[in-house]
Amino acid sequence: MSKLRSFINPNINKSDAQRNSVRSIHPFIMMVILLLFFFVLSYIVPAGQYERIMTEEGTALIDPDSFMYIQRTPVSVAQLLLSVTLGLQRGSSIIFFLLIIGGMFSVLNSTSAISVSIANVLKRLGKKQFLIVPLLMIFFGCGSAFCGNFEEFLVFIPLILAICITIGYDSLTAVGIVFLSAAVGYGGSITNSFTVGTAQEIAGLPRFSGMDLRIVLFIVLLSVSIIYVLWYSRIVKKTPKYSSVYEFDAKYNQNKKLDLEKVNALSPRQTLVLTVFIGGIVFSVWGIITQGFYVDELAAIFLAIGVIGGFIGGLKPSEICKGFEKGFKDMILPAIMIGLANSIIVILEDANVMDIFLHTLASGLDKFPPGLMACGMFFAHSVFNVVIPSGSAQAKATIPLMVPIADSIGITRQTAVLAYQLGDAFTNVLAPTGGEILAALAICRIPFGKWLRFLIPIFVIWCIIALIFLVYATQTAYGPM
Repeated sequence: MSKLRSFINPNINKSDAQRNSVRSIHPFIMMVILLLFFFVLSYIVPAGQYERIMTEEGTALIDPDSFMYIQRTPVSVAQLLLSVTLGLQRGSSIIFFLLIIGGMFSVLNSTSAISVSIANVLKRLGKKQFLIVPLLMIFFGCGSAFCGNFEEFLVFIPLILAICITIGYDSLTAVGIVFLSAAVGYGGSITNSFTVGTAQEIAGLPRFSGMDLRIVLFIVLLSVSIIYVLWYSRIVKKTPKYSSVYEFDAKYNQNKKLDLEKVNALSPRQTLVLTVFIGGIVFSVWGIITQGFYVDELAAIFLAIGVIGGFIGGLKPSEICKGFEKGFKDMILPAIMIGLANSIIVILEDANVMDIFLHTLASGLDKFPPGLMACGMFFAHSVFNVVIPSGSAQAKATIPLMVPIADSIGITRQTAVLAYQLGDAFTNVLAPTGGEILAALAICRIPFGKWLRFLIPIFVIWCIIALIFLVYATQTAYGPM
C-alpha cells in the first residue's frame, strides 16, 4: 500500500518547500502539443477510407470490405489554425452547456441556498460523512449504466468539489467520485442506448439482451471503484499533505470549504431555491429517461433554474446577470479545453487517417488466438476510443468490422458487443481527447498528470476485470447469438 501511495503522489517524501511549490503545465499547452503531434502525424501516416452505407434509418455504417488507400492529405498550417475554431464549433453544444452550468451555480451560490443545505447535511452526518462517497458513486454509476449519462455529470462537479473540500478530501476525490462512476457505468452498461443499444442494433441482436452478465459486471466494477476512492480519500483526510494536489487545492479550492461550525438553518427563500434546483434535476432525469433529453434541453432547464432560483432567492435582475457573467468566466477554461479536444478530431478527419487507425487495429486482431480474440477486440476498441470518444459514433465505425470477425472464429456477437462496450468506457477518463474529463479537471484546477497517477491503479484493475469477463463470455458462448 505504501508503494501505491508513493506512485499516486511522488511528492510524499519531499520537503514541505518542495511539495508546496505549485508547478504545472498549463492545460492549453498540453492541448497545443497534442495538436502539433497529430499535425506532424498527418504527414507520416498514410491516408485511407472505408465506404459508408446508409441504412433505412439514415445511419451511415462502414462497409467492412471497402477499405482503400487514398492519396495522402496532410494538414496544412492554415487547416491547423482553422481546426481550433472548427473544434470549438464542433463542441459548441457541450461548451454552451458548460457556460450555462457555471452561470446557474454562480446565481444560486449568491442566494447561499446550496452551500447552506450542503453544510447542514454534512453536519448531520457527523462521523459518517464518508458515506457520501458510496452514495454519490452509486447515483452517478447508475446514471451512466442505465441512462448513458456522462457529460451531463459536469453540472455536479462544483457541488461535489465543495463537499469533498469541506469533509477534508481533495479535488481528485471529487472528480473520481463523478467520473470513475461514469466510466464503470459505461463499462457495465445495462440499458445505455448510446452504446449497448446502438451496438446491439447494428449487430442484429435484441435490444438490451444479455443483461444478466452486464449487471454483475457493473456491480463488480462499481464496487472496486468505491473501495478505491474510499481508500484514497481516507488517506487524504488523515494526512492532507499526502494528496498530490495538496498545493493546488490550497491555492485554488480552499475558498470552497464550508464552515460547518456556523451553519444556519435554511430560510424560507433558500428552501424554495433548493426546491427549484432539486425539481429541475428531477425533471432533467425524467426527460433523459422518457423524452430523450440531451445537452440542449438540459441547458435550457438549467438556465431556467438559474433565473427562477435567482428571483425566488431575492436577487435583483442586475445581480442575476452578474451571477451569470461570473459563472461564464469560471467555465471559460473547461469550455475551451473541450473545443481543443474536438480540434484533434478535426485534424484527423482532414488528414483522412481516422479510418487508417480503424483498419490497422482491426487487422491487428489476427495476432490473437481465437480464445482470446474478445480480449483483442477490447484492446482495439480501447485504443480507437482515444480517437473517437463518442460511444455511438464508435459503434457505427467498429461494430460492422467486428461482427464478421466474431462470426468467422465462433465468438458470439454478444461477446463482440461486450468487448466494444468495455473498450469504449475506460479510456474516456484516461485519454486527453476526452473533452469532458479535461473540463472537469479544469474546473477543479487539477493538472492532467496528477489525474493520471490517481487513475492508473484503478484503471489496471478495471482492465483485469474486463478481461476476466470477456474470457468467461467466450467460454460460455455469451448470447443470444
